[in-house]
Amino acid sequence: MTIDHVEFYVEDIERTIKWLVDGYGCAVRATSRDEPGPVRTVVVGQGGIDLVLTQPVAQDHPVAAYVERHGDGVANIGLRVPDAAAAFEAAVRGGARPVAPPSARDGVVTASIIGFGDVTHTFVQRPAGSGVDEVYDLSPVSGGTTGTGLLVVDHFAVVVEPGRLDETVEFYRQALDFELTLAERIETGDQAMFIKVVQSRSRAVTLTLIESDASMESGHVDEFLKDHGGPGVQHMALRTDDILGTVGQLGARGVELLSTPDAYYTLLSERVQPDRHTVDELRALNILLDEDHDGQLYQIFAKSVHPRNTIFLEIIERAGASTFGSSNIKSLYEAVETQRHRNGD
Repeated sequence: MTIDHVEFYVEDIERTIKWLVDGYGCAVRATSRDEPGPVRTVVVGQGGIDLVLTQPVAQDHPVAAYVERHGDGVANIGLRVPDAAAAFEAAVRGGARPVAPPSARDGVVTASIIGFGDVTHTFVQRPAGSGVDEVYDLSPVSGGTTGTGLLVVDHFAVVVEPGRLDETVEFYRQALDFELTLAERIETGDQAMFIKVVQSRSRAVTLTLIESDASMESGHVDEFLKDHGGPGVQHMALRTDDILGTVGQLGARGVELLSTPDAYYTLLSERVQPDRHTVDELRALNILLDEDHDGQLYQIFAKSVHPRNTIFLEIIERAGASTFGSSNIKSLYEAVETQRHRNGD
């Protein structure tokens, strides 16, 4: 199992295209055909990343209902599998609610289930060499930019409602045969959250599930639930092999990234010594560093550009690390809280 594509439902598709093409260097890969329909769809991406942007045209369409409730957000995570029908049947047998049974067109087989909240998973079985345009029956577009070094979707951070974390973990274990690979409680001041990471057996699909600790003060996790109108994808991480080069290009393109206090880098050497980049290089670009038993990871988070201040992107480089360093999760928590206070929230 791998990530096939990620579909966003959006209110203003031109604004979203500008965000991803002008800011992140994605290229337009496919568009809706000429005949008008209830939605307009455009695929943008780079490397192995395909982002499907869907805007409602007809206001009685389910996409319009999603956007009204949640604003812009991830509505569907496409999962590439060898046998979509078998994956669908196994998921439903494991407790998943079906959305669309298996169907085939031009050698492409798809089937969909409910994942979490209003987010679905579409199993995709397609021949080698076929594209997402064939999954959505779009017109392919050739050419485009050279990108900014982004390669694949690394993981999704998913906020769930208080008290729903364990049952969400169990759902992914039973319906999709995921494994629980990390469980932590992160506390920052008077706020705290629980984190559990579930991954496909291939390790190519990773969900970081987040639940606020209701016994502590409310924070940005609770705020996301309120502003998003329920559980959903808080951020999506895109992987690069050269975070310095990628982040440098993003900054030149006007992407706003979260800053890191200088004290973080002063204390960094007491915690970990960077193998791939120097502390000065990391400090200059506000990049965070952590490590696990397999190696190191470098990451940075962008500010949300959406009206509800919900979904945002993360850039990550893995130098062997296979999980997530808890100190960086805590650093993200602190950075987002700092940004909230700067915004006067």
